[in-house]
Amino acid sequence: MNNAPAAQHELSQRFFFEAAHTLRRTVETEGSRRVHGHTYEAEVTVRGTPDAAGMVIDLALLRAAIARVREQLDHHFLDEVADLGIPTLENLCSFIRAQLAPTVPGLCAVMIERRASGDRCALRW
Repeated sequence: MNNAPAAQHELSQRFFFEAAHTLRRTVETEGSRRVHGHTYEAEVTVRGTPDAAGMVIDLALLRAAIARVREQLDHHFLDEVADLGIPTLENLCSFIRAQLAPTVPGLCAVMIERRASGDRCALRW
């Protein structure tokens, strides 16, 4: 008898957005307080068992949900995005999760990366 848990698939989709923000902090204050921008790479992951069509989620549906979130962030001033809070990588992960969770079943992780500066944050549940 096999007691191993049922295997689950994880399906991820990446997207990019460009955005500006400010950040008040106690280190590296000079550049952070001025308006500056980044290229952000985000990745969302869905976990589950494939349905009868062989899909955890139809990628077209996932891409449509992502497009709605991307529209709120791309070429925006993040300080002014409703419900984002302070525009940290951590808050961006939480914001994307909150926006996608109602319409993306099986959502289990959100990652945000700024490759140029080597920064990355992952939120998993």
